[in-house]
Amino acid sequence: MSKSKYMTLIIGAGKSGIAAQRLLQKEGVTTVLLDEKTHTIDDLLHYLNISNFTQAIISPGFPVDHPWINLINKFSIPLLSELELGWSRFKGRSIAITGSNGKSSVAKWVYEILKNSKFKVCLGGNFGNPVSELAINNSDIDWLVLEVSSFQLEIIQSFSPTIGVILNVLPNHLDRHISMENYTQIKGRIFGFPKTFKTHAILPKRLVQFYKTELSSASSITTFGDDTMADYYAMNGAIFFRNDLILDLRSTFFSKRHLLECSGCAVAAIMNKINVNMLKVQESAFLFRGLPHRFEFIKSIQGVNFINDSKSTNLSAMRAALQSCEGGVHLLAGGILKEENLTFIKEILVEKVNRLYVFGEAAKVMKNAWDDAVTCLVLSKLEDAFNLACKNAQPGDNILLSPGCSSFDQYRSFEERGSKFKNLVMQWNKNCRS
Repeated sequence: MSKSKYMTLIIGAGKSGIAAQRLLQKEGVTTVLLDEKTHTIDDLLHYLNISNFTQAIISPGFPVDHPWINLINKFSIPLLSELELGWSRFKGRSIAITGSNGKSSVAKWVYEILKNSKFKVCLGGNFGNPVSELAINNSDIDWLVLEVSSFQLEIIQSFSPTIGVILNVLPNHLDRHISMENYTQIKGRIFGFPKTFKTHAILPKRLVQFYKTELSSASSITTFGDDTMADYYAMNGAIFFRNDLILDLRSTFFSKRHLLECSGCAVAAIMNKINVNMLKVQESAFLFRGLPHRFEFIKSIQGVNFINDSKSTNLSAMRAALQSCEGGVHLLAGGILKEENLTFIKEILVEKVNRLYVFGEAAKVMKNAWDDAVTCLVLSKLEDAFNLACKNAQPGDNILLSPGCSSFDQYRSFEERGSKFKNLVMQWNKNCRS
């Protein structure tokens, strides 16, 4: 039996896979979409044997060592990420932002600044719409702003954004990437594979040496951080460029030290690179209210502050949230751990946390690691942890949901977990008023 005409194989029927299919079908390309929920590896083998696939579009949920990907490789079919497929259709310039923490807020802030500066701009990638979805109707724009995850960067081949940004590299997704070295190297792929143009690289000064190879072909290299030797650095609520004050972020969402040193500096560097007036950046910073589930203040009830940081899916994010709290903290944490090293966070737990309420799969591991540093109570689920924290908290305290873990043991997403927390707060408020 002769094989069928040339077509594209799409693996994964989530948002990314469906968007890729819609884009390719609009372009007249024949596609086959397969997903683990509805197909088996035998189904995949069947299609590989009867079809002439010119490429395989891989959704970010599939790691490079997945059995399906190994099988596709045996047939020597080129792999392409959905990110790269969508990006290749845009005619304008692009800003790609990655990092272990903070990339969604930075991407949204950059988008709002450019929009307020009268640029035609789209926002997508790991945050918002898949890039292929945006490409269907918005290919002719000035700027494409992308939040990019390590999952999306694993198999890119020619992705070269105009500006590539690494905010930070902290322990995360080690269940997939195995080692910090591998994870860090994958992040460096955001600086592109120059063919027709080169990427302007923006990154923490301390990472420059690690990415020496990746940066060797960069169009320019801009550094930031808390080091006054960096091109951009933070001090006393403000951002400095080579010792000149350019941005005052006091009384804004980004006023906390860890946000200044990372988000504030990175955004200032991006905007300077594309000649956006810093007054526009300043205005946008004052208007920015943060994103849902990211250190989101919900309500103060009887003097106790309730904060939803469900997006905290690693311990570094938990530490950042604790650093932002004023007053004692009743910390709700748990889920599926991504890291093995739990000791680096002990110091901040001792400094900030009154009581720690752990739940889910990681509860016992967390208790064993931290019980000598802070009072640690094991509960079965978030609701139980919440109710006990409410009983123990005093006026001036914070009840903080910052799990430091993924949600998939008990919830479909960090959004669902955060929404559960917010519902519990609203119910508690109702009970306190009745």
